[in-house]
Amino acid sequence: MVDAHRTFVIVGAGLAGAKAAETLRSEGFTGRVILIGDERDHPYERPPLSKGYLAGKEERDSVFVHEPSWYARADVELHLGQPAVHLDRDNKRVVLGDGTALHYDKLLLATGAEPRRLDIPGTGLAGVHHLRRLAHAERLRGVLATLGRDNGHLLIAGAGWIGLEVAAAARGYGAEVTVVEPLPTPLHAVLGPELGGFFRELHAEHGVRFHFGARLTEITGVDGMVLAARTDDGEEHPAHAVLAAVGAAPRTALAETSGLALVDREHGGGIVVDASLRTSDPDVYAVGDVAAAHHPVLGTRLRVEHWANALNGGPAAARSMLGQEVSYDRIPYFFSDQYDVGLEYSGWAPAGSYDEVVIRGDVGKREFIAFWLSEGRVLAGMNVNVWDVTDPIQAMIRTAAVPDREALADPSVPLASLAGGQAG
Repeated sequence: MVDAHRTFVIVGAGLAGAKAAETLRSEGFTGRVILIGDERDHPYERPPLSKGYLAGKEERDSVFVHEPSWYARADVELHLGQPAVHLDRDNKRVVLGDGTALHYDKLLLATGAEPRRLDIPGTGLAGVHHLRRLAHAERLRGVLATLGRDNGHLLIAGAGWIGLEVAAAARGYGAEVTVVEPLPTPLHAVLGPELGGFFRELHAEHGVRFHFGARLTEITGVDGMVLAARTDDGEEHPAHAVLAAVGAAPRTALAETSGLALVDREHGGGIVVDASLRTSDPDVYAVGDVAAAHHPVLGTRLRVEHWANALNGGPAAARSMLGQEVSYDRIPYFFSDQYDVGLEYSGWAPAGSYDEVVIRGDVGKREFIAFWLSEGRVLAGMNVNVWDVTDPIQAMIRTAAVPDREALADPSVPLASLAGGQAG
């Protein structure tokens, strides 16, 4: 079939969808490319929403993937501010909220994730916030500036990456911050207690108060405004605003109602895709936060909610849609900035998967690399204020290296020399 007569539809106008559209054109596809997004803004990148833009260090225009005029120049048809509400796989149609029905030859689902909600009284108050979209960040940026000016208090439910980055931004504005977290340390499920303790100390030094081992049970207020929040251990915390940062859920409604294979919610959810990012329907693909992909290197199925997965996955999905041989095997990667700490994390080491953490460098000086090991094999590495080491860390993970432990901990030993190493 000649490309000019084919239509490729992308549902989800985030980074993954925009990069997929760009790749279709750069790979020479001459058919229709339709990009559907339920937000009115052009596709943008999400990391600045909790980092530079939220902190007031970056301008709004800096978050967009392409300048608005790019889409017309690339002949990419945009349907913004219009959600896709129905997927008819039998007739290869996507139906939008306004009733528009769009035919596709190939379809990419890049619908992302949505913030999990607090199921407690008081969440309808005007001072309760979530952070996922640009509009959320715009609103929260103004709130943080006001709290800082008025010596106001922000309460954050959840000490994950979003919660901690917002805490750092809020302290930058001068706001008082309390973080409520049911686990014993920040990032406990992601990094374990060893590195969770590092982030607890980092934020405590910058004036953040933590309340561990507790959950919010109620948010109280008057005339729509937040006044305080209560926890299940009987404590009451002052608050003028609350951020719910308790995770995100993949947006799988279209896939579910159309009968595509899904991962159970208790196992992380998401749309089942193979290494080529194809779903259980050979003409439908999925990518980004919503895709639960079989990883050919890690040998497991995982769903990755990070910027690099959208950045690299969108082009991979586009090439797969074009019939190219694709095996999406990128090592999971993310980065974070908090106060004077910048970090990069590569790999996959969920709780229970590792038996040792090895530190190279000086944790006290906040210049180190942490490695998560299982039976000597490197599962993941996180470099903190140490740069240009992502490639050798990922090489160790990719080759299932079992480096000498003393060499791994010794900053004088080049990491690149350990990528294929076996314990001696």
